[in-house]
Amino acid sequence: QVQLVESGGGLVQAGGSLKLSCAASMRTLYDMAWFRQAPGKEREFVAAVKWNGGSTAYADSVKGRFTISRTNADNTVYLQMNSLKPQDTAIYYCAAQAQLWGPLKSGISDYPIWGQGTQVTVSS
Repeated sequence: QVQLVESGGGLVQAGGSLKLSCAASMRTLYDMAWFRQAPGKEREFVAAVKWNGGSTAYADSVKGRFTISRTNADNTVYLQMNSLKPQDTAIYYCAAQAQLWGPLKSGISDYPIWGQGTQVTVSS
């Protein structure tokens, strides 16, 4: 089974930027997504990208600030995060699902494969 490893998290000031990476252990034709979980809160959808990069979806809270992309050549998905806010502080998780057709999904239960997460902290 494919394994996912996130990297790129860290501490940044409000208004700053970070770029997260999610490397898959093998080439996949999976839809990929980023979720996040803040302390004391439920895990929530952030963004998703189709297996072929043909479409993307975003949570309203990050639209216009975050960009999801992928390079299938090296099995990596990215999340470029700009104009970061303290409320973006969370553990960010990469997730995958094997679906070639149909719309992008945003539910936690839709994604059976998960990484271990990377911490993002935004200071005010």
